[in-house]
Amino acid sequence: MSSKVRGKVNEKKRAPAAKTVPDELDGRFVDAIVRSLYDVSWGDARAWIARGAVRVDGAVMTQATTTVHKGATVTIELNAPRRRAPHEISKERIAHIDAHVVVVNKPPGVSSIAFDEKETGTLDEKVRDYLSATTRGAKGRPSLGVVHRLDKETSGLMVFTRTWLAKQSLTSQFRAHTVEREYFAIVHGNIRSQTITSHIVADRGDGLRGSIEAMRNRLGRGAEGQLAVTHIEAIEKLQGATLIKCRLETGRTHQIRIHLSEAGHPIVGERVYIRGFTGEAIEAPRVMLHAARLGFVHPVGDKEVHWEEPMPSDMAAVYAALRA
Repeated sequence: MSSKVRGKVNEKKRAPAAKTVPDELDGRFVDAIVRSLYDVSWGDARAWIARGAVRVDGAVMTQATTTVHKGATVTIELNAPRRRAPHEISKERIAHIDAHVVVVNKPPGVSSIAFDEKETGTLDEKVRDYLSATTRGAKGRPSLGVVHRLDKETSGLMVFTRTWLAKQSLTSQFRAHTVEREYFAIVHGNIRSQTITSHIVADRGDGLRGSIEAMRNRLGRGAEGQLAVTHIEAIEKLQGATLIKCRLETGRTHQIRIHLSEAGHPIVGERVYIRGFTGEAIEAPRVMLHAARLGFVHPVGDKEVHWEEPMPSDMAAVYAALRA
């Protein structure tokens, strides 16, 4: 290997130099500071934080939403041992459990189920581990049925089923659109209360999911899609944004994100459905979407049950900053 090539290899392994947070970045989240100081993408900045490679004044950063002030020293340790995502789920995140269903308050950054065979640490895996550890006399891997999902970055209430009867009942309820689902979202701009109805297709013509109605000139009149209905209630006007409540009448993949983006008000933190948005993007550690309320008819006894969860700390921090 030539000295020139060897030099390049060593250069790749060398950690970025330590940097001091300037005045203009005072009070920003650590992911935004890393992105700005080291000129990397949001994904790279958050990946460094997730693996435990980012230190501020010597302390390892574990949350992208940690506030950092001017004068702090940021160092990147690319050779630091990777932090392993815990496979446990705390008891506090179990909103309800009985012989038929488990209702969980999903944390952001965790996939509902595995995208492929290589992905681990998913919510269904964590719930199975929890059931294994807390169910006396259980033999083998606990059964768990998936009847709906939340996006990886979305937080909030999800239900899993534990019996065949429960899965049949809840699958029917989701299919009939009778399950009660309400979300909090923080969106760009000043949006009014309204109902958005469209027909969503897997590829609207540019590689993204989207509504036929929004891309009619590209898809043509013969295109067909799945009916999607989202009811939007404006709750509070913020600085350059609005806190809203979304009630799902249907539950298509990425429905809320698509509808709000096509309405010209993408969710704060959105990085996929933001093409064509000409306004100033507000920084956030993830998509500011939280499943706040879940209700359905219990599969045994026909009793209506529901649960509510307030927005988590990372979303509350963005909300508070935009209120100030």
